[in-house]
Amino acid sequence: MVALGTSAPPVCRHCSRSKPNRPRGLCWSCYYTPGVRDLFPSTSKYARRGVGNFTGNAPVSPRPTCFAPGTAEKMAVLEERAKNKQALWHPFDAQYEGDPRPMRFLAGQGSASDSRVGWTEVQSARTHAAGESPERSR
Repeated sequence: MVALGTSAPPVCRHCSRSKPNRPRGLCWSCYYTPGVRDLFPSTSKYARRGVGNFTGNAPVSPRPTCFAPGTAEKMAVLEERAKNKQALWHPFDAQYEGDPRPMRFLAGQGSASDSRVGWTEVQSARTHAAGESPERSR
């Protein structure tokens, strides 16, 4: 029995039997059992979270975005670039609403017409922000 005012000794978060001596509050057996470690997130303040903290030389995105900074669409584009381990900012990204630089860049490449590129980008960002798959929205 535990005395009043003291806490019980910590036990493994998975099996609740052994003393935790590995990260994530797990005992040795549970930590090295396949699949168990994935069930418990890291408790370390240095753990990697989110889409990753990639600090290498990231390639620039193949095309700029025409969305203004701070908009939900721009945030969706930045999130996608982070997932793809691309540089978050393209040199020709729009810096304000109606910025012509992204369209000039795309027109200079000859990849697509201005209106089509803008429409495709808007559609993909809207479906991504709504949580839908791109196939559903078409």
